[in-house]
Amino acid sequence: MSPHPIPSTAALPVDGRQSETALTVARGTSRLLRSLGFACVSEVPLPSGRRADLVALNGRGEIWILEIKSSFEDLRADQKWRDYRAHCDRLFFAFTAALPEEIFPAETGLIVADAYGAELRREAPEHRLQPATRKLMTLRFGLMAAQRLARLADPQGHATGSDGL
Repeated sequence: MSPHPIPSTAALPVDGRQSETALTVARGTSRLLRSLGFACVSEVPLPSGRRADLVALNGRGEIWILEIKSSFEDLRADQKWRDYRAHCDRLFFAFTAALPEEIFPAETGLIVADAYGAELRREAPEHRLQPATRKLMTLRFGLMAAQRLARLADPQGHATGSDGL
C-alpha cells in the first residue's frame, strides 16, 4: 500500500502555449468530436515537425486534424495550416463565434466552439491518407495518449517529461 494517496480526479497540465480562448475552443471541439465517435489528443507533434492543435481518431481509423484559431490575427499569421493536410483525412478550423466564417479557407471544414460544446458548420473535404502515413499517425496518436495517461497515473514516475515523439 502506498503512503501517498492517489488523487480522485486528474487533469492534464496546460503547457502555457495556448491562450484562454484557444483552450476553451479546444474543450468544446473535443466534446463535439467525442459525440461523433472520435477520441482527441491535443498538441500532437507531426512527422513534418509541425504540431497539430487537436488530432482526432475514430473507430474506422479516420484521422482529422483541427487547427484552433482564437483571433483574426492568429489566422492571418498562420501560413502552416496547409502542411497539416499530409497527416489527416480531413482538416478543420475550430474557432469562436466572434470570428466570421468567411475569413477561413474554403478548402477546410469549420467548427464553431465555446467551452461547453461546438457546432460543425462546414464539412471538410476528404483526402484519404496513404496507408503508411495512416499507420504512422495512428501510432503517434496512441503513443502520445498512452504516455499522457501514464504521467497522470504516476506523476512522479521516470518519464522524461516529453511525449517521446
